[in-house]
Amino acid sequence: MRQILTYHHSVVLLGGPSRITNLLDRASSLALFGMQAVDLFDARAEAVRLGDAFIRTLRDKVKGLSRYDATQRMVAAHSVIVVTAYLEALSEMDVLRELTPEEQRRITGTGVSPILLAPLPMPSPTWPYEQVLADLRDLYRTFTDGLCELLRGLAVWDTWDETSRDRFPHEVTTRASRRYEELFRRLCAEFPEVACWSDRVDHQATRQEVRNLSRGMADLREQLARIPGGRGPSDRLAALIRSNQAALRRPILSSTRMPAGLTVPTLEEGYLTPDYRLLPAGERPVALEEGWSTLPRRRDLDSFLSGHLTLPRATDSPLLVLGQPGAGKSVLTRMLAARLPATEFLPLRVELRGVPADADVLAQIEHGISAALDEQLSWPEFVHAAEGALPVVMLDGFDELLQATGVSQTDYLERVAQFQHEQAEKGRALAVIVTSRIAVADRARLPQLSYVIRLEPFEDDQIRQWVTVWNDANHEYFTERDLEPLPLDRVLAVPKLGEQPLLLLMLALYDADANALRHLREDLHEAELYERLLHDFAVREVGKSRPHLADGDLGQAVEDELRRLSITAFAMFNRGLQWIAEQDLDADLRALQPRQAPRPQGLRRPLSPAEGVIGGFFFIHTTQALRDEQRLKTYEFLHATFGEYLVARMVVRELVEMVEELAFAEARRRPARANDDLLQALLSFAALSVRAPTVDFLRHGIASEVPRDRRALLTRHLCGLFSQSLRAVPGAAHEAYQPVQAELTARCAAYSVNLMLLAVLSSDEPLPGARLFDVEQPEHANERWRRIARLWHSQLSRAEWDSLTRTIWVRHFLDGRSRVMRLEFDRDPEFDLREMVFFTWPDTLLSYPYQHRATGATPTADWMRAISFRDDSEMAHLFLDLLPYAVEVGGRLDAQPGSPVACLLRLLLSSAPHRDLYLAALECSPNPRYTERVLRQLEADAHRMPAGDVITVLYSAGDLNDLHGRQCRRVVEMLEQRPDLDPEALRALRARQPQDQPGPWPALDPEVSPVSPGDVPGDRQP
Repeated sequence: MRQILTYHHSVVLLGGPSRITNLLDRASSLALFGMQAVDLFDARAEAVRLGDAFIRTLRDKVKGLSRYDATQRMVAAHSVIVVTAYLEALSEMDVLRELTPEEQRRITGTGVSPILLAPLPMPSPTWPYEQVLADLRDLYRTFTDGLCELLRGLAVWDTWDETSRDRFPHEVTTRASRRYEELFRRLCAEFPEVACWSDRVDHQATRQEVRNLSRGMADLREQLARIPGGRGPSDRLAALIRSNQAALRRPILSSTRMPAGLTVPTLEEGYLTPDYRLLPAGERPVALEEGWSTLPRRRDLDSFLSGHLTLPRATDSPLLVLGQPGAGKSVLTRMLAARLPATEFLPLRVELRGVPADADVLAQIEHGISAALDEQLSWPEFVHAAEGALPVVMLDGFDELLQATGVSQTDYLERVAQFQHEQAEKGRALAVIVTSRIAVADRARLPQLSYVIRLEPFEDDQIRQWVTVWNDANHEYFTERDLEPLPLDRVLAVPKLGEQPLLLLMLALYDADANALRHLREDLHEAELYERLLHDFAVREVGKSRPHLADGDLGQAVEDELRRLSITAFAMFNRGLQWIAEQDLDADLRALQPRQAPRPQGLRRPLSPAEGVIGGFFFIHTTQALRDEQRLKTYEFLHATFGEYLVARMVVRELVEMVEELAFAEARRRPARANDDLLQALLSFAALSVRAPTVDFLRHGIASEVPRDRRALLTRHLCGLFSQSLRAVPGAAHEAYQPVQAELTARCAAYSVNLMLLAVLSSDEPLPGARLFDVEQPEHANERWRRIARLWHSQLSRAEWDSLTRTIWVRHFLDGRSRVMRLEFDRDPEFDLREMVFFTWPDTLLSYPYQHRATGATPTADWMRAISFRDDSEMAHLFLDLLPYAVEVGGRLDAQPGSPVACLLRLLLSSAPHRDLYLAALECSPNPRYTERVLRQLEADAHRMPAGDVITVLYSAGDLNDLHGRQCRRVVEMLEQRPDLDPEALRALRARQPQDQPGPWPALDPEVSPVSPGDVPGDRQP
C-alpha cells in the first residue's frame, strides 16, 4: 500500500473537478517527460476554491466508507490544504497579477510543478505538532526560494525595491503557514481522528509537559469516541466485541491463589497507562539500552495509539511493543481490545503461545479467530463481517515463539509487514501490533517503516496511584482483619520491585498477610527482603498443596521449595540465559535431586519436575508455544534480581553446611573434609562475578549467616579447595549435571575462580597470596597466581574476565625483601603507578616522571586493574610506554587497525611527512587535544609537504574551534608565500566554512572582517 503524500494524488483520490485534475495530469507529464507548461495561474482561483470545497464536502465523501478508506481520504484532504494554503498566500501577495501571460507560462513550466508533485509533510503522533509546522515552513520556503530564482529573470523583479525583495520569501512563508493552521483546525473540527494525528485535542504548544495519569486508557477511549460512526460489526462478531469489553470488569490478574477476601482491582479500575519511549522508524538497535536511554520518556501512550491507528502507517507495517516480563504488554492488548470503538475498529488478540509456531501469519491469525469465536472463520470472512471496521490484530508474545521453540524467526516481523501489504492490495487492510520481551527483540529484523515503543517502569507518582487504587479496593479486607493499608513509603523503598506492575502486585499480596511489609526494619538489607518475600510465597505454596504438614515438616518443605527454585536460577545462570526451557530444567533437577519423585495430581498426569518447581509463584513467568502439536514451555523470573539472589542463597547455604561440618570435626579434633560435590557441580560453568548483585548477596549472606568466629575456618577451607581445584577428582557425585557442554579446562577455570572469589569474600581482611595457595613462600604464590590468572584469561568469557578484574583488587608490594600479593573485594580501587608489577620487584628504582593514580571506569584504570590482576610484566611495560599518550591526550588505548595511538605514533615517528598519515590521524581523532597535536605537527612539517597536500589536510580537520583555528592560520600564512600554492584551492578552503559558524576562515580572507559573537542579530554562539 502506498501512502498518499502529494497534492496530485490527493486531488485524484478525492474526486476533484476535471479542470484541476487535467491540469495536474499535465503537471505530472511536464515533470516526467518535459512536456509543455501548464497555465496554473489561470486555474489558481479554482484550485483555491477546491481546498475549501474539499473540507466542506469531505464528510459526505467518507460517509459509508470503511475506516481504512476514510483514513485515506482524510490524508488526501490534508495534502490538499497544504498546497491550498500556499496558493492562497501567493494570491494575497498580488505579485502574480503583475506577470504577463508569457511570464506566467515561463514560471509554471519550470517552477510550480514541484509544488503539485512534491512529498508533503504529514502530522504524526511520533513528533510534536510544532515540528510539523516547522517542516511546512521549510517546505514553503523552498518553494518560495525557487519562485524567487525564476522571478529574478523577469521584468517585474526590477520594479521591486530591495526591501520588497527581502520580505517576499518570509511573507509568503508566514502567510502560508498561518493559512495552513486555519485550514487544519477546520479539518480537526470536522474529523476528530485528524486531531489525534498531532495530539491536537484541546491543546497545542501550551499543553502540559506532564499530564495527569491515565487510568484504564481513558484518554484513548475519549479521543476515539468522538469519531461519529453509524456502522458496526455483524452479529457474527458480536460475541467477540462483548468478550473484549467484558475484560474491563474482570480482575487485572486472575489467580486461584489469592487470599480469601482479597480483591484484585478490575482491569478498568487498576490499569495505569504506562510511560514509554519511542524508537523512530528505521532505527535498528531495539535491544541496546544505550540506544533507548537517549530517547525521551513520554507520557502520552493513549494519544500515540489513537494517532497511530488513525493513520495509514498502521496498515503499512507492524507496531512493536517491548517491555520487561511483568511490564504489562499483554494487559495493554486487553485494554486496547476493550477500549477501541467497535464502530471503527475490530480488535483481535492472538496469543502466540497458543498458535502453531511454524505456521504462516495467515494461519496464526485464523487460529486466533477460531480461539476467540469458538468457531471456524476464515480471514476474508472475518474482514467481511467487520462491516468496514479496521481489523486491529494484536500478536501477543512474539518472544514466546522464539524462546519456547528455539525456532529461528528472524524474518517474522517482515512477514507480518508483507501480509499487511498483500491484504491492503486485496481490500482487506489491517493494523498489527506485536508484543515482545526486550531481551529477544533483536533476534528479528525490523521492517523499515515499523515504530517500536518500549514500556517504561513505573515512576513514583504512578506507584503512588497504583497503591491508592489497591488500598481503596481492599478497604473492607483491611478493616475486617484489623490490617493497615499497603504503605507507600515501604513500596517506594524497594524500587526494583515497585516499578513493574506485576511485581508491585506481588508486594501488595505479601503485605496483605499481617502487614508483613510494614513490619520490616527500616535498615533491612535487600537480601533479607528477597528472602522474606520468597519464603512467604513458598509457605503459601506448600500450605495450599500440603496443608497437613506440622511446623518442622513445613519448614523443611519450604526449604526444599526454595532449593528447587535455586536450582532453577542456576539453570539459567550456568547457561548464560535469562530463561530456561522446561526440558533443560527437568534434566538439571533430575541430575541434582535424583530421588525427588513427582507429586501426584489426582487423575491428571504427574507434573514434570520443572512444573513441580514453578507451581503458582508470582515471580516466575511461563512462556508457551505450540510446535508440531507439542506445547513447549520456558520459565523466567519476573525480575533478574530474584535469580541472582537465589544463586547466592544456594551457595551461602552450602557454605553454612560446610562450615558446620568443619566446626563439628574441629571441636572433636577429628580430621574432616566437608563435602563440596554439589558446590563443585554448580560453580564449574560460569564465574559468579559476572552478576554484580549476586556478589553483593554473597557478601551479605556470608557475613550474616556464617558466625565471625567460624569465617576464618571457612576461608581456610576454601583456600584449601582452591589450591587443589585444578586436580582431577574421579567419581564426582553429580557428573550427570551438564547444563552446557564445557571443556575440562573451562570447568576448572570457572570452579577455581569461584573458589577464589568466595575465599576473598569470606575473609575479614585482605587475603595474602600465600594463604590462598596454602604455601609458605610468597614467591611460590606469585608464580602460581601468574599461571592460574592466565588460565582464567584464556578460558573465561570476556564479560566474566572483565567483571572479575572489576571485582577483585590484586595488590603487589614489597614486604622487606619479599614481593607479596594480596586480594580484596573492591570495585573502585585507586591504583597507584608505584604498585605496578615491576616497580614492586626488589631492587627496582622507583624513578618515573608520572606519579599517576587512576580510579573509576577510565581507560588507564582498566589497564592498571588488568595488569595488576594478571601480574603481567610485559603488559605493564607496554602500558608504561603508552601512559604519556593516556595522560597528555586521553582516550582509549585499545590496539586495533586505525587506532588513534598507532596513527599518532606513525605520524610523529615517520621519517618523512605524508598527507595520508595526517588524514588517517585526523579521521580517527578521539578528542580536540589529539587534533591539536596533529595540527601542531603539521605546522612543523608543512614546509616539507606539497601545498596541495597541506590544503587537503586542513580540509579534513572538520569543524574547528578557535584553538585549532589559530594553528590553521599559522599554517596558511606559511602557504601564502609558496609558489606551488593553488589560489583557487585556498579560496575554496576559505569558502567552505558556513557563515553562521565562521571559525578561523573569514579571518584568513582580507576582504572579510572577523565576526564576533553578538555582531549578528540572533547569533547563537556562546
